[in-house]
Amino acid sequence: MARIGTTVTSGTDLTPTRRTRRPAVSTVAEAPLHARSRPAPKRTRWSRRRGVLGVFAAFAAVGFVAAYIGPTGLALAEANAEEHPPISLYASSLGDVQRLLAEEDAAPAEPAVLDRDSYTVYVKPKPTPTPTAQPKSTSTSSSGGGWRPPFVTPDPGSAQAIAYEMVLARGWGEDQFACLVALWNKESGWRVNAYNAGSGAYGIPQSLPGSKMASAGADWETNPATQITWGLGYIGGRYGTPCGAWDHSQRVGWY
Repeated sequence: MARIGTTVTSGTDLTPTRRTRRPAVSTVAEAPLHARSRPAPKRTRWSRRRGVLGVFAAFAAVGFVAAYIGPTGLALAEANAEEHPPISLYASSLGDVQRLLAEEDAAPAEPAVLDRDSYTVYVKPKPTPTPTAQPKSTSTSSSGGGWRPPFVTPDPGSAQAIAYEMVLARGWGEDQFACLVALWNKESGWRVNAYNAGSGAYGIPQSLPGSKMASAGADWETNPATQITWGLGYIGGRYGTPCGAWDHSQRVGWY
């Protein structure tokens, strides 16, 4: 860039002068462009402390791996050593059969000889039981085979007590008396004056008609002994026993 100055002359006039500026010269040598754009790499310094720490870290890693894998490998080795070969059902059964055959083939042991010396054994004989006579059943003529009523002791002085004595006097048992009680309970309820208006039957045995009982006594209308005597004669002559009459009544509804 030009610099304008003034030059003094001997006269009174001022004459302008132009001075040129010299370019500034740098004394520092400029570096090439490619050298200035890329910084120089830094050199890494390896310290002794860092090396010691790395060695300890390596040893720690190796120790951890050994502590973790060592017991596991030992346990697996022991498990593999304790495994037994599989035994099939056939092989087990075959072994049992062979063992049984071996026991059977063994020589039988000789029986031990017992020396009794002079001892004798006496066995007391059991007494022979004496047979007892069983009561003979008197219901042989019954043909129904149905339910039979149980025996109940009659009240003294009642019509059933009179009939009980007459039944035993005919040679019949208590089972026959039980059938008689059930039969006449059904027919008349053991009432002397029981009367069936539909059929005309009368009395304890329900004689039809009631006048038939006159053959046993003139007091057939009021005397229970007369009615029972006639009724037992009728049952014995037609059915054989009171249980026979009871079975017939159970089948058809009358006797």
